[in-house]
Amino acid sequence: MSTPTPAAALRGAVDLSSLRNRPVAPAAPSAPAGEPGSGPSLVFDVTDETFPQVLELSRTVPVVIDLWAEWCGPCKQLSPVLEKVVTELAGRLVLAKVDVDANPQLAQAFRAQSIPMVVALVGGQPVPLFTGAVPEQQVREVFAQLLQLAAQQGVTGAVPADADAEPAAEPVEPPLPPLHAEAYAAIEEGDYPRAIAAYEKALAESPRDADARAGLSQVRLLDRVQGLDLQAARAAAAAAPHDPSAQFAVADLDVSGGHVDDAFERLLDLFAALPSDERGPVRERLLELFGLVGDDDARVIRARGRLSSLLF
Repeated sequence: MSTPTPAAALRGAVDLSSLRNRPVAPAAPSAPAGEPGSGPSLVFDVTDETFPQVLELSRTVPVVIDLWAEWCGPCKQLSPVLEKVVTELAGRLVLAKVDVDANPQLAQAFRAQSIPMVVALVGGQPVPLFTGAVPEQQVREVFAQLLQLAAQQGVTGAVPADADAEPAAEPVEPPLPPLHAEAYAAIEEGDYPRAIAAYEKALAESPRDADARAGLSQVRLLDRVQGLDLQAARAAAAAAPHDPSAQFAVADLDVSGGHVDDAFERLLDLFAALPSDERGPVRERLLELFGLVGDDDARVIRARGRLSSLLF
């Protein structure tokens, strides 16, 4: 993006993993009733509870997140501009509005230290855009770049902008299995070791439980990055380029902040630099992160290719 928010501002986006695991996720968000001109799906409010459906929607169409508050004067200048540009793009982007005062979990997840703050979600990953009230032309330029980035990631869908469209019926979600529910409750309380234990028990009972395996990888990452300081971790990694623990910390922070390629390149460079008898833990961490991001993700496919070339 042309005016990026510093990457550290989105380090807390790792918390999106726990928000993603909420058990209730309606089909598709819609704009509040009675707001003409925005269309039922192009501009809508999102809350801590409804955020999982926005993550899922971002796998189809890029979602712009507008973090604002009623008391924020610049927010009142920027929000109409965002709505105008998104509406003109006719469904190629959608705009999710987050009142940071009413939704503290989302504010904390995005580390919204100043508002207005605008980020995007592409394929479930956060993309920093800008902070502050920026001119309309700059908004248009940044959104154009966002669409290009989304196309590179294969997120090229659109949302119908028919104001008369009937809302989709909400599917009935099956209840979570008991151990999954226990893990989810532990994540909500910030008790990551208990969540890890619950997912491990679920896998012991059912080794093919893909949801438990994915949840376990997410919670392990949450547990590892909890309390880490990005600048201190980067300094330690720079001082010890062949120390796996130091490099693992930065790679975890990069994945949690959406900088997946950076994390993979760091670990692959470390793998290449180490003697063959010291490479095992690096390969294991790479495989864990591959599973977390998704085996069919283009970034994982590229990294797997390089890992294979280094192995053989």
